Order: sequence, then structure tokens, then C-alpha cells
Amino acid sequence: MAEPVVSIESLDNEGRGVARVDGKAVFVEGALPGERVAIAVQKRKPTYEVARAVSVLRASASRAQPRCPHFGTCGGCSLQHADPALQVAAKQRVLEEALARIGRVVPGRLLPPVHGPAWGYRFRARLSVRHVPKKGGVLVGFHERRSSYVADMRECHVLPPHVSALLPALRALVAELSIRDRVPQIEVAVGERPGDGGDRVPVYALVFRILEPLTGPDTRVLREFADDHGVDVWLQTGGPATAAPFHPPQARLAYALPESGVEIPFGPTEFTQVNHAVNRILVRRALALLRPQPGERIADFFCGLGNFTLPIARRGADVTGVEGAQALVARAQQNAAANALADRTRFVVANLFEATPASIAALLPLDAALVDPPREGAVELVRALPHRDDEAALARIVYVSCNPATLARDAAVLVHDRGYALAAAGVVNMFPHTAHVESIALFTRPD
Repeated sequence: MAEPVVSIESLDNEGRGVARVDGKAVFVEGALPGERVAIAVQKRKPTYEVARAVSVLRASASRAQPRCPHFGTCGGCSLQHADPALQVAAKQRVLEEALARIGRVVPGRLLPPVHGPAWGYRFRARLSVRHVPKKGGVLVGFHERRSSYVADMRECHVLPPHVSALLPALRALVAELSIRDRVPQIEVAVGERPGDGGDRVPVYALVFRILEPLTGPDTRVLREFADDHGVDVWLQTGGPATAAPFHPPQARLAYALPESGVEIPFGPTEFTQVNHAVNRILVRRALALLRPQPGERIADFFCGLGNFTLPIARRGADVTGVEGAQALVARAQQNAAANALADRTRFVVANLFEATPASIAALLPLDAALVDPPREGAVELVRALPHRDDEAALARIVYVSCNPATLARDAAVLVHDRGYALAAAGVVNMFPHTAHVESIALFTRPD
């Protein structure tokens, strides 16, 4: 029987082509808008089907040749077959549709997309490790698409070239360890330091999660690997907080925001933005929208290590960073002090997922706020903010989001319940070649 043929109308929020057949949605991996493709159906449900494209009968002008030989098997990327312009346009559409459908809001203007390098951008990654004799020994890489198996990866073009080139060597390294079956993951984190010529040069950290102690020969092998390949090796024996430098023992990581004159030290298991180049543009965009002025009082909700707090303070504003974990607040305080910004910043420990008008009132008065929540969004926080008609209303709220659905839900609260206007919104292409959508929005108090 011949495979069914469908016409693709759009992309969904997972990067799959969407077709409609007899009123039923068909989600097709590997297909792009405007294409006609023959498909193999993998899952049938009453209201939708999931399929994969087995041949392209009419190709989109935006179809690209995937650079990575593992594309289609590895789950790290889902859109290498689409050119960068289509990827960004698809993400913009996902954002606009979420705002309209979930939030019932339309931004006053669409911001130009924020984007940067398409390859070698992933400065943080968690690589799984498995010793699988049937597949030739140790595997190091991302999971296979929609699977718990580790992809048989020899290279990865979204990782920095130096890290991609290390993948075969990492496989050989783990195979040489006595505890090769007790190393479930290697976390990659890339920082930077000043170079001899004034430029900043990359620092590569590899965090080995180990479930048993290393033997003497294991420690020798790891030290030699670090020296031979120009990387810092860290060991993690428990949760993320247990990660500690192994070789060299004085290893440290930091990244710079040159336009703000800020350097932010971080640990390799602490949250930082994956794409440093795009993060710099994102911070610039956030500052342009927030417009911090000397003497203004601004809150940075979900402040983390101070990625936005410190640049805002550098503009002369008095900033209160709020975060849920005492350890993160302590790190943010250290970073503020290291950048000579302790006098313009203060940090507060608070569970923002349980925010109330009373808890937010303790931070008032505020002129503006930046909100940068995790994927769950910040619905309790935005419900607790002052109404636009209150004397304590904020003039500007900048919301940085990694999930269009929760941004749209929270936008509905800010617009329909709190009375603010969605003045602007746009996408941030933090993760090229994936369907992951980051975005930024500006809410203002109407006159």
C-alpha cells in the first residue's frame, strides 16, 4: 500500500509539520510548511495522528541540508532541515498564536527577533553516558529522539567546535576508567577569561557525575586528559551543588557582559543562559525596554546569579534581586560585590511561586520590574503586582520567557486583571535548530 500524502500548512511548537486530513490534525516530523510529503503514521488518536515524512514530493524553498550526520536520530535538534529565516518565523508565529489564543492579547508592536550564531553556540549541555558493549562500548551524547537511548554521536555542530571534537576522546576516556559503568553523565560548561592580547578566550569545563570513587589510575587518566585537551575537569558526587574542581584545583568559570562592564562568575552546574552571544543581545534588549534611570527602584524577580540585576544596577538604578534559594542569593551578592555594585543592589530570598500582594508590598515602592521565570511562569507573582490604577503601580514590566504558553497565561493576568498594556513582544532565538522558543515582552501602565 502506498504511503498517504499530505500537504503541510504550518509548524507546531515542537517543530513538526502540521497537516489536516478529514478534519484531523497530522503532526509530521521532518516536514516544512508548503511541502507535500509522503508519510508513515506512527501513532493514531481520535483527534490527531503523529507521523514522519518518508519522502518529500514538493520541497519548500526554505528546506536546508542538515549539517549534522546524526540529525534525525539525535534528539538535540529538530529543525536543521529548515533555514534560519524559517526557524525564526516559525517561532514568532508560535509566540503570536500563544498570546492570541491563551492570553487573548495582541502586542502593540512586534520586536525584531534576537538572534546570533547558528552553530557552535551551546555553551551549556548535559551529555548522557552509557557503557553499551553491544554498540561498541561507551556512548557519550544526547538522547535519541523520543527515546531514553543515548545517540551514537561522533560530532555535534551546536556544541563549540572544541567540545564537538572531544566526543570520540571522551568515549575512549570513560572506557578506560574502572568505574565506566558508574559515570551517568558529563556536563559541559563554557566560560571565558581575559587573554594575553586583551581578547577573552574560552574556558572549557567538563563535570563528570560519578557514582563511585575514582581509583588512583582513574585520577591519573583524568588529569592527563585535562592537560592534553585543554579542559578543566570537575567531579560531581551527588546533587549539582557537589560539583567541585578536580584538575586544575583552582578552576573557575565566568562570562562577561562587556556593554555593562560586568563579569559574572558561575559554577558549571549553576543556571546560566546556554547561548552567550544571544544572552548579551538579550540583556541589551531588556535594558532598552526597561529604561532604568539613576535613582529608580527596580525589582529583578527570579534574579539567579544577577544576569540582569547587575547591568540594571550599572545604569544607576537601585535594584532588588529576588530568588527562591538562599545559595543563589548568596552567589548573586558575591557577584555584585565583585563588580563593585553592592551599594546599588540588595537580594532577598522569597518563594515567588507563592507570592501574595502582602509579600510584594514589602518590596514597594518600585518604578519598574524585570521578571525572568522558569518554564512554569510567574502567575502568582503577576497576580500579586499592584493594579495599574494603584498609587504603587509599576511604569514598566519586562518579562523574559522560555515558554510561550506560560508567558501568554501571565500576560492575560497582567492585561485583563492588573490593567497593564502589552506594549511589545518578540522572540529570542536562544536555541537555533530546535523548536524551543524564548521571548521578551514589555508591559506598560497606560496613561
